[in-house]
Amino acid sequence: MTKLSAQPRRSPAAWAVEKLSGGAVRVFLIVVGLFWLVPTVGLLLSSLRSTRDMNESGWWTVFTEPARLTVDSYEKLLENGDITDSLVNTVLITVPATVLVVVIGALAGYAFAWMEFPGRDWWFLAVVGLLVVPVQVALIPIAELFGSIGLFGSILGVILFHVGFGLPFAVFLLRNFFAEIPRELLEAARLDGAGELRLFARVVMPLGGPAIASLGIFQFLWVWNDMLVALVFTDAGSQPITVALQTQVRQFGNNIDVLAPGAFISMVVPLAVFFAFQRQFVSGVMAGAVK
Repeated sequence: MTKLSAQPRRSPAAWAVEKLSGGAVRVFLIVVGLFWLVPTVGLLLSSLRSTRDMNESGWWTVFTEPARLTVDSYEKLLENGDITDSLVNTVLITVPATVLVVVIGALAGYAFAWMEFPGRDWWFLAVVGLLVVPVQVALIPIAELFGSIGLFGSILGVILFHVGFGLPFAVFLLRNFFAEIPRELLEAARLDGAGELRLFARVVMPLGGPAIASLGIFQFLWVWNDMLVALVFTDAGSQPITVALQTQVRQFGNNIDVLAPGAFISMVVPLAVFFAFQRQFVSGVMAGAVK
């Protein structure tokens, strides 16, 4: 008779992981998620209250007096030229900076993944090395450069700065994703007469949709929420919503009814973008984890 081998003794950590991987963890995560949403809900409700109510009580009191909610703050926000102009400037900065990074990064990522040219690997290593360069190092030199060529204080200057610092990550991410595309698929397209541009547009871009969506979300959120670069490179006529709200905070006691709806709009737009593309975002982040 063969002696049955004893089952290996389970460690306390393995036992804890098994016990905690059930419904209790899900309930805990749901509770954490609800607590994470509390500031967002509080800001929304504050933006729907009058200035008098905000000065007299906290936002949670609306649950006892919901009839006192009003949209007057949003009407006043639309009449504030500084806020509305800054919202337009934010869109004019964020959209081009995101589109340019995605397009240029995709083209460069494809070139580094599937095209042969002298020094390709060394150039890619240089791009990867740029990932460790902090934004703060380049603020003063680029400000002097923009001042000498007339771009300081303009929307174009802010866009170029964001594009320059967004491209290294874009190239690194998309090159690694494109490199996972089967070579046989590309060779088959070339045998059918597809050139490099057609191959890129018809084969590589559709297959790279999840990674491109992830990159677009990362870049959009970074540029939309940026305040450091905008504080340095913009003036009163080109400042985005983050800088405009920071300026309004100095007069907090006089315009709290403008700050609340402005801050909520500034926050809800990137949240809407993220939730609209969350499926592509998760697919792009998980790309390459399994084959």
